[in-house]
Amino acid sequence: MKKLIPAYVRVPVIFFAVFMAMEYFIDSGDSPAFIKFPMVSVFLFVFLFLLIAIEITMSAVDNIMYQLLTEEQKSKLNEVNDLGFKDSEWYQKIMKRLTKTEPLESEGQLLLDHDYDGIKELDNNLPPWWVYLFYASIVFGIVYMVRFEVLGADNQEMELKKEVAQAKIDIAEYMKTAPDMMDEKTVTLLTDPADLAAGKEIYTTNCAACHRADAGGQIGPNLTDDKWILGGGIKNVFHTLVNGGRDGKGMISWKGTLKPKEMQKVASYILSLKGSNPPDAKAAEGEVWVEENVTVAVK
Repeated sequence: MKKLIPAYVRVPVIFFAVFMAMEYFIDSGDSPAFIKFPMVSVFLFVFLFLLIAIEITMSAVDNIMYQLLTEEQKSKLNEVNDLGFKDSEWYQKIMKRLTKTEPLESEGQLLLDHDYDGIKELDNNLPPWWVYLFYASIVFGIVYMVRFEVLGADNQEMELKKEVAQAKIDIAEYMKTAPDMMDEKTVTLLTDPADLAAGKEIYTTNCAACHRADAGGQIGPNLTDDKWILGGGIKNVFHTLVNGGRDGKGMISWKGTLKPKEMQKVASYILSLKGSNPPDAKAAEGEVWVEENVTVAVK
C-alpha cells in the first residue's frame, strides 16, 4: 500500500542518519570517518543497497496487493493517496529501471512449463539492482585482494599493533609532564618559592612529628646534613616518600596519603633545607650523597 513518506525520501534519510551517527560516534581525528575507515563506508553502501532492495520488494508486494483489490477498493485507496504524498513520475521511472518488472497482464508470456502441484514458475530476469550489487561485490573483492594480498596494506591486526605502539609512546610522553602520574624516574626538583612554601606546609603537617619542625631529626633522621640512609637527591627522596623507609622500621609509605605532586613539593622543600644547621640537630646518619645531573623544574 502507499506509504505516507515516499521511498525516495525514506531511504536517503535512513542512510544519512546512519552515516552521521558513524561520524559522531567514531573518533577519526581530523579526517572524516568514511575516509579513515573505508571498510565502514563499504558497509554503509551495502546497507544502502539492502535498503533499496527492501524498498523495491515492498513496492512490488504493494503493487501485487493493489492489483488484487476490487475497483471500489482501488477507488477509495486512490482518494486517500491523493490527500497525502504521492510517488512522483521520476521515482516510478527509477523503480522501473531498477526492477524491470513486467505488468501482471504480461505474466502469461513469462510462464514456464514447470508445474509443481499447481505452482508455476515465471521466467523473470534478475533485477538490475541485484546484478549491479553482484558486480560491485566482484570489484570490491578484486580491490581488496590487490590492496591487502598484493600491495601488502596493513590489515586490522597490524593497524591495532601500530595504534597500541603509538598509544604507549603518547602515554610515555604524557607521563613525563603529568603532575599526578610522575614517579622517581620523571620527578624533577622544584625551586619556585610558591612550591617550596606549599612543600613546607605539607612537611609541617605530616613530617614534623618525626623529623622536627626544623628537620633537625628526632625519631627520624636529620634531614639538613649531607648524609642520607636511603640516598639523597630528588629522585631518591621521592622514592622513599612513595615506598617508605627501611623494612621493619623507619618511615611509612605516603602514596596513599599524598599525591605525587605533593610528594614532589615536600621532597623539594626538604632538599632546600640542606646546610640550615638547626640547633641540637640529631647526629648525621648514612652516607654522604653528592648530587649529579640535577634536573630542575622551570616554570
